[in-house]
Amino acid sequence: MRIAIFTNNYLPNPYGVSGSIESFRKELERMGHTVYVFAPNFKGYVDENENACPSERRVFRYPAIDFKFKDIRFPIAIPYSCLGGRQAYRISRLLKKLELDIIHCQHPNLLGWAGAKWSKKKKVPLIFTWHTLYNHYAHFAPLLPEKFAANWAIKNARNFANAANCIIVPTPSVKEMILRWGVSNKNIVSIPSGVNGSEFENADKESVRKELEIAEDEVALLLVSRITDEKNVIFLANVIARVLSEDKESNLNKIKFILAGDGNKLSEIKKIFSHAGVDEKVSYLGLIAGERRKNVYAAGDIFVYASKSETQGMIISEAMYMGLPVVALSATGVNDMITNQVTGLLVKENEQEFAMAIRRLVNDEKLRKKFSENAGKISRQWYTSAVCTQRLISLYEKTILESKERKN
Repeated sequence: MRIAIFTNNYLPNPYGVSGSIESFRKELERMGHTVYVFAPNFKGYVDENENACPSERRVFRYPAIDFKFKDIRFPIAIPYSCLGGRQAYRISRLLKKLELDIIHCQHPNLLGWAGAKWSKKKKVPLIFTWHTLYNHYAHFAPLLPEKFAANWAIKNARNFANAANCIIVPTPSVKEMILRWGVSNKNIVSIPSGVNGSEFENADKESVRKELEIAEDEVALLLVSRITDEKNVIFLANVIARVLSEDKESNLNKIKFILAGDGNKLSEIKKIFSHAGVDEKVSYLGLIAGERRKNVYAAGDIFVYASKSETQGMIISEAMYMGLPVVALSATGVNDMITNQVTGLLVKENEQEFAMAIRRLVNDEKLRKKFSENAGKISRQWYTSAVCTQRLISLYEKTILESKERKN
């Protein structure tokens, strides 16, 4: 198959949508399919994958406005030739000639609109992945009232989804939510984004623990996340500060915290830990990528997560793949990934309850090991890129066939 992916968010941004696209792209191409990616230009970044070079011409960058809000860069694509100039015009000429079997949009606006337009022009099916709980991301529209922005985003996504041939949701609970939001399209399929196992093999646990001065008998709590409002990081920081403070006051000194990520809430989090007097127990790693990513996961003993805005949360899949038991808020998306009392502990948004769950796993090594084994087994059965991509291919083939039958 020849597949075109249109996305507003792509490399080098290290966030969920980029990770999802790359997971599927690599596996689709490994299986012999051709994937074209249409994304915004990211100033200063040069595509490195083997199919982005000029001779292959499979990754195309639209001109974009370099937008930054709350320390997060999200270039805004300009997909129209009249506004985007020569670069956008060249991409339009290319798309006219390009033979495609299916178009897959990752967003319901900007390059999503462009993808939908080319789907109609080329008379090929349109797939839309509903990645985001848009009501949790309204604060990224700083010039609009948050409620208005949330309502508009949901309405726009709903209309886009209803016009698509099929909607992909990462988890079943997202399907239930978008139906409540008024989606009438019945072709909704749950396909999570898979973990590329080869990127997480042969992790070096000891190198990171030695670097961070975490002893063998100490328990390392780990968070890998964007450090922003929608990830509920202030709530989690208050919980961790409480746990670390109690550990220090009791003279047990057996708990450390590793924080990997960046965002506008990082300085506030540092103040929370400083005020609690536990600075020496916290390590800040910033954004992690490549070999370091798997080594950081391996260095952890318990993954902690408090986001309420997930449709899946690829970092949950990655943590499970690396055998980490998870303590998380019981929320949409996360509930589909974590089985309470099997791969981790799901709790209400209550600091004391969350702290108690962490302490339970810290103090019970046998239970940690049990959850760890379960997490690794389940992730390899359901959440690898090979398994998830095969489901995506089956959906593509079914959608293409149904589209041809309707034409006939």
